[in-house]
Amino acid sequence: MTTYMTPSEDTMALRTNAIKLHGQEGFAGMRKAGQVAAGILDALIPHVVPGVTTGELDDLVREMTLAAGGIPATLGYRGYKHSCCISLNNVICHGIPGDRVLKDGDILNIDVTPLVDGWHGDTSRMFLVGDVPIKARRLVDVTYECLMLGIEQARPGKHLGDIGHAIQTHAERHRYGVVRDFCGHGLGRVFHDTPEVVHVGRPGTGPELKPGMIFTIEPMINGGKPGVRLLDDGWTAVTRDRSLSAQFEHSIGITETGCEIFTLSLAGHHHPPY
Repeated sequence: MTTYMTPSEDTMALRTNAIKLHGQEGFAGMRKAGQVAAGILDALIPHVVPGVTTGELDDLVREMTLAAGGIPATLGYRGYKHSCCISLNNVICHGIPGDRVLKDGDILNIDVTPLVDGWHGDTSRMFLVGDVPIKARRLVDVTYECLMLGIEQARPGKHLGDIGHAIQTHAERHRYGVVRDFCGHGLGRVFHDTPEVVHVGRPGTGPELKPGMIFTIEPMINGGKPGVRLLDDGWTAVTRDRSLSAQFEHSIGITETGCEIFTLSLAGHHHPPY
């Protein structure tokens, strides 16, 4: 049986097995952190060009986060040494920034999580570098559609399985593979909290969605099969069949009538081309 809880101040920052139901304070905190996160991705757009290294983009993310009054939640998280994750081409998620130079035709996901006043604004977005082939563009488009179809299911009375089913159905209709090894997660003062938000599922299954729940939806869609291989660095996940992969992520909160997207771009930069 699923357990829900309205957290007190001393349990707010603790991961528990119960799903937290947040009040107005939590929504306000997530709204502020989410807009910082979205603003960082907006500001990166002119910098994602051929010749730039992923390490240089990571430096920009760190500088922007600090300038906005936050700190990068990934910096030092379980030994991770960077301010964001940057996943290129066949990298599914958790790509490590470094010396890799962006080239014409690359696609990449940039995943940022500024910690602002104790709240985590977690979001990621795909970027296109130069002239990207139609096949790759189509994968990016369908992945964004998967995210938004999942979000459409995020309202009181629905279940997490409804979100996963909407994503899985759309992706597989286009003969893409939905990654099972990684999922969305509860969020708030805790970076990764209950519940796990799997991007496949059956309607009406899983925990019921209730007002106050806050979590991410972040489908990872492969151009081929859904298989994953983890590299020796312990972080970077790549497609087993070397196909391209794409991902978009929003942090949302369930309201009385639907959901609020905390990480929506106020500039309208929802998906490429920007």
